[in-house]
Amino acid sequence: MPLLQASHLSYQFENGDYILKNISCTLQARLTGLIGQNGSGKSILTALLAQQRVPTSGSVNLNTQVQCYHQFPLNDIAPQLTIAQYLDVENILNALNKIKQGHSEDKWFDIIADNWLLEDEVSQLLLQINLPNNPHMLCSNLSGGQLSCLRLWKLFQSNAGLLILDEPSNHLDFRAKQWLIKQIHLFTGSILLISHDRLLLREMEHIWELSSLGLKEYGGNFDFYFNQKKQQQQSVERQLFNVKKQQQQLQAQHQSNKEKADKRAMMGKKIRQKGSQSKMLLNAKKDKATSRTSNRIKQYQSQNASLQQTLNHLNAHTQSTQKQHLYLPNPSGKKCTLLHIDDGVLPYGYNLPIQLILHSNDKVHLRGANGCGKSTLFHVLLETTRLKQGGVNLNTPLFFLNQHIELSCQHQSVLNYVQHHSNETNETQIRTLLAGIGFRANTVYRTVKQLSGGEKVKLALLTVNLQVPVPLMLLDEPDNHLDIDSKQTLANMLAAYKGAFMLISHDDDFVKQCGITQSLSLGYI
Repeated sequence: MPLLQASHLSYQFENGDYILKNISCTLQARLTGLIGQNGSGKSILTALLAQQRVPTSGSVNLNTQVQCYHQFPLNDIAPQLTIAQYLDVENILNALNKIKQGHSEDKWFDIIADNWLLEDEVSQLLLQINLPNNPHMLCSNLSGGQLSCLRLWKLFQSNAGLLILDEPSNHLDFRAKQWLIKQIHLFTGSILLISHDRLLLREMEHIWELSSLGLKEYGGNFDFYFNQKKQQQQSVERQLFNVKKQQQQLQAQHQSNKEKADKRAMMGKKIRQKGSQSKMLLNAKKDKATSRTSNRIKQYQSQNASLQQTLNHLNAHTQSTQKQHLYLPNPSGKKCTLLHIDDGVLPYGYNLPIQLILHSNDKVHLRGANGCGKSTLFHVLLETTRLKQGGVNLNTPLFFLNQHIELSCQHQSVLNYVQHHSNETNETQIRTLLAGIGFRANTVYRTVKQLSGGEKVKLALLTVNLQVPVPLMLLDEPDNHLDIDSKQTLANMLAAYKGAFMLISHDDDFVKQCGITQSLSLGYI
């Protein structure tokens, strides 16, 4: 019996729009990756599969205990908790310490049960996520990536038969990602992974792809899927070419037949006017010609309709993977200094003086392990925190995109959001720009609240295109919530961008494609 089976699932928003229609699947592989473009409904689908949402129609049969990792803001973890309290291991660690001190009461052994190696396991976890061996440290002192690892560790220690992990590598540095991969393989149950991280997807045994066409399965890891997808796209392109060629040939033949029929009709009219043949014979010929013409027209219409249906089907496949275009302005003017940090020492994390001069066309990658202070440096520039020592001279407006994609005006439509956050009033122009990032036709009326994380990233960056003057962009892991195609689109855009930005990202492939001109390392990576 499969752990999970879904039949004809559909999900409809309150405004009547469907995000999922008639989805059926059976979870068979131990490690399954779920991919798809931003806004395709991956998070909603997994919430339905975990029975955390009720489908509009269809059913889910779940035959095991399931635990989920969601992309909620990491500051939802109570800051007053210690690491041990959050992991629910404080009592066991205390009991182990009591026995070390010579206490032999039965209650300490009862608390420990079979968890004699727990202290070593917690120490190893803290080492892997670049924390001191102190389980009594407050969670408020941890970075987003370190908090993510704690949340994941709790799930891997659970008795669940199925873990549903929604973008678990977001906020994780390379070392933490390696830890996550190891935990995935050590876990004895099954895993359904939503991710755009190729490093993780290569560890999967099976790939599900969700698109506007439904859910399609590929029996292998990401590399197998990528090769299969490439072959399918090439096949669709060949079929499109052939169908369009057949349409042209059919239209040419139809036009030729029409011209011949018109010519014959004209000759028949001249003969009738001369009176050289009987009207009965001419009427018979006319009826026969009319019948042939009618049959040819019906045949043409039938063949053309069939070809158009095939063309529409093939176009649906190409539109489901249609490349997106995200444009940012290219500031004009002379090269000038936008930012100067002189011997700046951060209040948290990296404790050595920072020297940085950033000009109007510099692209800086902030490097460092989780917790080293990368996001803290951004908050210094935003004046929400202060340096311990040193100075900051900032000569430009800022555009900040944080890790949690917290956009204002949640109940505004996408179209109204852009109109509200820009000086652009031409609706046609705004719709053209929105179409370039995947918001086409009536999807511009979806509310900001309904958008996926990746869609919010693209919408936020689009607003930069419409701001005057052009700000310095502070991008805190903007690629976390983007699908694979959108990552490539954003990387290409940043590489071509003539303005300045500072980027935090742990995806080496993405960083290399962004046209980085300099790196600022905040300690160990």
